Amino acid sequence: MSERDPRLGTVVVHRRYVHHGDAHYGGQLVDGAYSLKLFGDVATELCVRTDGDEGLFAGYDEVRFLDAVRAGDVLEVVAELTRVGRRSRGVRFEARVVCRAAPEVSPSASRVLEPPLVVTTATGTVVVP
Repeated sequence: MSERDPRLGTVVVHRRYVHHGDAHYGGQLVDGAYSLKLFGDVATELCVRTDGDEGLFAGYDEVRFLDAVRAGDVLEVVAELTRVGRRSRGVRFEARVVCRAAPEVSPSASRVLEPPLVVTTATGTVVVP
């Protein structure tokens, strides 16, 4: 039986404020591609930390859009290394809203969401040289 790869379970977390200029739809909604772009960013850091290379995103196995992302949100995006092959790596992603604007209170009001609201999940594969 082979030893467990010590890179398995490595987690990288990014946080990002969603600017009002990122909203494309009524209700200050942001398109789903926004989360996917952030998944690419966090996957890049994960590859650097585990393999010393930025790697290349090969594709998604599954993507689920579970709730809306809105301008004024603070998103927390997580990547976890779930599989290590010779050159390919499996990654699990989650994007969650940790703070959300509260314009009904005042134009600059926001609140911390406890627990965070999971808005997008995915699994995918990255390739490193």
